[in-house]
Amino acid sequence: MDYLRDPEAIYRRSFAIAEDEADLAGLDEDLVPVALRLIHAVADPQIASMLKSSAGAATKGKAALMDGATIFTDCEMVASGITRRFLPRSNEVVCTLGNPETAPRAARLGTTRSAAAVELWGAKLEGAIVAIGNAPTALFHLLECLDEGAPKPALILGFPIGFVGATESKAELAADPRGCPFITLPGRRGGSPLASATVNALALAVTGSPR
Repeated sequence: MDYLRDPEAIYRRSFAIAEDEADLAGLDEDLVPVALRLIHAVADPQIASMLKSSAGAATKGKAALMDGATIFTDCEMVASGITRRFLPRSNEVVCTLGNPETAPRAARLGTTRSAAAVELWGAKLEGAIVAIGNAPTALFHLLECLDEGAPKPALILGFPIGFVGATESKAELAADPRGCPFITLPGRRGGSPLASATVNALALAVTGSPR
């Protein structure tokens, strides 16, 4: 069978197609590399016109990575999708979903483990990057924690997915980010590949490293 085999050629061709087919005109310049990597992650050029972000969010995320920001994720799939060699300061990647304290805390709060895990981030949330790619309850509870005076992250990446709560949690983030820069994809669509791809895009923009 006749098909492209060279991995670098496949990579270059994929991004060329993404850039050719996507409408990038309405995006801030710093968000374009993020949009292209998200398109590449799910093979959908329409994502470019759907992305929402606060002004300069990608630039602020890159600065946070350079400052050594911790990256908090709502699930192991997001954490696993972050390519460690891209990170400019060997940034710590933390997922507390499996922490022994998470399940009992969720029972006490009457919520999901994903939401309860957010409370374990504590003071390290200050200046961190939060990448949510699965649970709407995690994003909702993060915003509730901010309302109650929790430290503010440098950037919130809101990509929860699903039929229940995903649209609403991202709409709340976009409407009132509580003074935190954000990047999100409105609606039901989202997922771990998008959240981790956004972190990777920001890291690559900082380091200029080959993939």
